[in-house]
Amino acid sequence: MILESTTYPGTTDEVLLPMFEETGRKLDEDFLLAFSPERVDPGNPHFLTHNIPKVVGGVTQASTEVAAHLYSQIVKDVHAVKSARVAEAAKLLENTFRAVNIGMANEMARLCYALNIDTWEVIRAAATKPFGFMAFYPGPGIGGHCIPLDPHYLSWKARQHGFDSRFISLAEEVNSRMPEHVVQLVADGLNDAKKAMNGSRVLLLGVAYKKDIDDVRESPALSIIDRLRVKGAEVRYHDPFVKEVSFDDAHTHAGGDPLSSVPLTDEELASADCVIIVTDHSGIDYKRVCSLTSVIVDTRNALNGDLRRESKARIIRL
Repeated sequence: MILESTTYPGTTDEVLLPMFEETGRKLDEDFLLAFSPERVDPGNPHFLTHNIPKVVGGVTQASTEVAAHLYSQIVKDVHAVKSARVAEAAKLLENTFRAVNIGMANEMARLCYALNIDTWEVIRAAATKPFGFMAFYPGPGIGGHCIPLDPHYLSWKARQHGFDSRFISLAEEVNSRMPEHVVQLVADGLNDAKKAMNGSRVLLLGVAYKKDIDDVRESPALSIIDRLRVKGAEVRYHDPFVKEVSFDDAHTHAGGDPLSSVPLTDEELASADCVIIVTDHSGIDYKRVCSLTSVIVDTRNALNGDLRRESKARIIRL
């Protein structure tokens, strides 16, 4: 058996192995057991199953070798490690690395906004350094079933061993506050237009957690919608991939009424007091958005270059 679901280091040894042994089966005689974390980047056309390297770690050497051989039939590169615990920890490091660095980018974005500095220009400038820097970009928050959740496995396991994973906790705190920051940007934009948040019509472009997919799990858009509703805004959204979003009681304070995607007509854009680009789907005509909207909060740097310079709309970016 091979476990692929992301979990804390020790799960394969401490949970799965005893379950099999309780049936009377013997490891390496009746069954083999390994962990190989799933690696997938939804919407990425360049990295698919066959060309994403596979990390494999078995409970025993035999389990590692057989699992690695199995994956080598369908994956170009297989990287075997000496234990399932190493493979489990590697997966958590991958996702925690992203969460922490996105948190840094988000904190930098908030600082740059306070200092009236273009965050994206700062990142582009830093990225010209050919060593010692890897560009991460800010956004309205992190979503999906991996990055927002997986670091908590590591934090929980760390606490069991008396270790305080402060870096991980701080990154989670910074990232979870980004929807609040986005709503503040909306309030600032409306205030500049001499409008109150209460009663204003706000249109979100995109509610999926990532561009060109239909997945809304842990999407920051849900938190943004809820916060806008709490402040009395009339919220609508358009997403070509997501027909409807619903809210459970655990994730809403303004009421759990579902929303359906509205067509992105000229009338819809023109009647919006503010448009928020939450997910930068490729199929959106952003030039038309700029021409018909007065206030835009761009959380994804979708409106860059000439598009931003030529727009008459008030554009606020992270």
